[in-house]
Amino acid sequence: MNTRRAAGFTLIELLVTLALVGLLAAIAVPMADLAARRGKEQELRESLRSIRRAIDAYKQAGDEGRIQRPVDGSGYPPSLRVLVDGVADLRDPAGRPIRFLRAIPRDPLSDPERQSAEASWGKRAYASPADVPAEGRDVFDVYSRDPRSGLDGVPYRQW
Repeated sequence: MNTRRAAGFTLIELLVTLALVGLLAAIAVPMADLAARRGKEQELRESLRSIRRAIDAYKQAGDEGRIQRPVDGSGYPPSLRVLVDGVADLRDPAGRPIRFLRAIPRDPLSDPERQSAEASWGKRAYASPADVPAEGRDVFDVYSRDPRSGLDGVPYRQW
């Protein structure tokens, strides 16, 4: 009598396969989360760098006499919106505006549906101390409002 074995997988073979797939998933998911977080942190660095560069360019233009600035002002922009909208160039006969940013980048760690790009950033005024940043008449610096720390252990607010 010739008995044929049914074609297919045994229960043990399926369990071993599932265990291996589960192990691979357990390794891959944290690595994917880490890669996504690194990407957000890189985007945060680039956004902070571009805004801070624009703030410094605005201050330099004021120091060079290219834009109107109040006598009692610090020379820093009154808002981030001014960096995009531009300010009249006093040296240009046509009075064309100098623009310092094309658009205000959004804080990549903020909720995009809750607030605008400008409101996503914490702003520090020139008169505000560095350890307790507060908004004021101008924008001296920006920081992320996210309460977490980066992969390097430094809180995002201090970047």
